[in-house]
Order: sequence, then structure tokens, then C-alpha cells
Amino acid sequence: MKTLANTVRPLTFYRATVVLIMVLVVSFTLPAHAQEKLWKKLNAKIVMLSQQGKYSKASNVAKEALKVAEKTFGSDHLNFATSMNLLALLYKTQGKYTEAEPLYKRTLEIWEKALGKEYPGVATDLNNLAELCISQGKYAEAEPLYKRALEIDEKVLGKEHPDVARDLNNLATLYYIHGKYAEAEPLCKRALEIEEKVLGKEHPGVATDLNNLAVLYDNQGKYAESEPLYKRALEIHEKALGKEHPDVATSLNNLALLYYSQGKYAEAEPLYERSLAIMEKALGPEHPIVASVLENMAELYKKIGKKDEAEKLAKRAKKIRSRYTNDSK
Repeated sequence: MKTLANTVRPLTFYRATVVLIMVLVVSFTLPAHAQEKLWKKLNAKIVMLSQQGKYSKASNVAKEALKVAEKTFGSDHLNFATSMNLLALLYKTQGKYTEAEPLYKRTLEIWEKALGKEYPGVATDLNNLAELCISQGKYAEAEPLYKRALEIDEKVLGKEHPDVARDLNNLATLYYIHGKYAEAEPLCKRALEIEEKVLGKEHPGVATDLNNLAVLYDNQGKYAESEPLYKRALEIHEKALGKEHPDVATSLNNLALLYYSQGKYAEAEPLYERSLAIMEKALGPEHPIVASVLENMAELYKKIGKKDEAEKLAKRAKKIRSRYTNDSK
């Protein structure tokens, strides 16, 4: 999942969660096959609502899906765990960490009981729980979870599997947050090597790894090392996904932020403008990510003396944020 930010570009977590809702009033006396069909429809609705940023509505439908899953499959079934994991993800997205934590823990218990403690799905749940810990500032609790996930995937899948690259990136993110760049760098490099070998040098996953390593250098002021990585990530995204894909916009934004950090405002401005145009077209003019780009551009315009333009962009971003916040309540 890629995130835009005004000043610091976070490393990208590799999440292996289901981003799968519509509040339906139904009778719970449907046949089993009909109940399963309903569960799938609810999950599909969750995808749409989540993509629209309507997390509160998505959570309501996820609760309904969880009830259907429990009645249809049972409270120890993997499908029930999937619904529980999804609801936890939605809670986390809304900052409802206390609600999310027990759901993630219960999901982990179901996976461990059903498939064993060294199953790759268990590693995924460990990653999810660790990420929640990070969101709560519980860094000491996150590290052993990430390390255990890495050990499971290396043992079961092999040391050159893409899921191992995911685990390496996640652990690197934790070290990055702590400013432990020396510990994070070799993990990022190893993740990049794995993905280049397994997926090929032009795969979008490789672009993500390049971005992570670039961020690491960027925040140490190693701009000469960072710039070519950002540029290569941009090239991969354009070639693999097309020039109007949101990931291309993210790469443009990251490169613009790099130039902004160096005071290269003339180079940054057209990148922001193109990033904004892509995001507006792909996600809609009222999407929260559009607000992020607007905020970045507003900061740039302040620096170059375009105060009126900066104020307009900042107001528009604030309006989007307000609408988004109200919808999520």
C-alpha cells in the first residue's frame, strides 16, 4: 500500500490482507449455499466501499459479513477468520486500534489451530498484528512478530520467496521508524534482490522495493543515491501499469518531494502537477490521496511565493479532509 506524505515518505508495508460490504437485512434461515453466496456478495461490497474511502459504512457491512460467516462456517473456520481479519483491517484504518487488536489476535489463533504455527498464513497474520502494534506505538511488541513471520516464511517457502521480501520490508520499516537506517538498509537491499530475481527487474513489486530503498537514502540526505532509484521506480510503473496509473502518480510525488527537499522547486512543480492530474482522474477529485498531493503542492507554492495559489490548494485539501473525516464517523 503506497502512502503520500508532506515531508516524509514512509516505506511501503507489504500487506497480505483481504481488502474485501452494503447493509442487507436478511433472514438467517437461508440454505448453506445461499448463505455462502451472501457472504461473498458482502465481501465484494466491502471492496467497493473501501476503495471509496467509506470505511464506516464498510465496517457496518463487515460486521454483517462476520455474522454470516459464523453462522455458515462456524467460529473456528478459516472463512470466519478472513471476515474477522477484514473487520480488524477496517477498524485499524479508522484508528480504532483497541477494537482491531482482539480481532487480529483471534484470527491468528484460528490460523494456528487450523493449519499449524508454521503455516504461511500465520506469517501474514503476524505481519498484520505487528503493523497494528506500530500504529499504536508498541514497537517493542512489533519486532518479535515481524521476526517470527520472517522465520516462518524462510523455513516454509524458502529464502527467495516474494513473501520473504514482504517480511524483510516490514521489518525494515520498523527499523526505519526508529531511525535505525544501518539495520534497515540490508533488509531493503535483500528484498530488492529477491524480487528482481523472482519477479523480474520490470515488475511493479521491484518498483516498490526501489522506492523503499530510495526513501531510506532520502531521509539520510543521500540524495545522489536516492534520485536514480526513484526514477527507476517511476519508469517501471509507467511501463508496467501505464502512464495514468495511481502508482505512477505516487512515484511522481516521491520524486517531487526529493527535489523539494533539495530546493529544486522548478523540477518539483511539474511532477506535482502531473501527479495531481493522474490522481484526480483515477481516484476522483475528492479522494483523500488527492488532498495529500494538494497539500504537497501548497507547501511548494508557499516556498516559491505563490501565496494565493497555495492558499487555494490548502483550502481545497482541507475541504476534502473534512468531508472524508465526516464520512468515516
